[in-house]
Amino acid sequence: MLNNFERLLLIRGVSIFRELRDDFLIRLSAVMEEKQYTPKQAIIQQGEDGNSMFIVAQGRVRIHAGSQELIQFGRGDFFGEMSLFDREPRSATATPIEACSCLELTQQQLYEAIQETPEIAFKLIGVLSGRIRDLNEELRHFKQEIDRIQRTPTFDELPTVSSAQKKPQGKRA
Repeated sequence: MLNNFERLLLIRGVSIFRELRDDFLIRLSAVMEEKQYTPKQAIIQQGEDGNSMFIVAQGRVRIHAGSQELIQFGRGDFFGEMSLFDREPRSATATPIEACSCLELTQQQLYEAIQETPEIAFKLIGVLSGRIRDLNEELRHFKQEIDRIQRTPTFDELPTVSSAQKKPQGKRA
């Protein structure tokens, strides 16, 4: 379990909170609950309702949709933030790769913090925009790869040499 100072240092290092005042971070760290998870125990489950985000305090977490791994997160990384804003079911499952602990920030805690310190909303929007930008870049790359594959002729489409085009074999002298 993290002490108050360790919590503050962890939260201060998280990208969405990095530029916020210490008094706000101290308040935020005091309301966040630290939870322990064992390997393969789902932290969040794809399709379930969600109203909180998590910050990895210790260990590594695998984010996956079904068997498809999307990304891995370690200390100081956060996940689950989309459900804080869109109230949609979780888009992926988060499972610890090893024993881990996470700090949980609920929607209610975040809304109260935003009312007190509105700049957190702008910081969150910036981080979420960055993640969308990264996904758009990945999508562009995948589309280019699909286009390249579609332009590659299949075996049946490869040109063949017909017997009429073959040069007659000459006699050797």
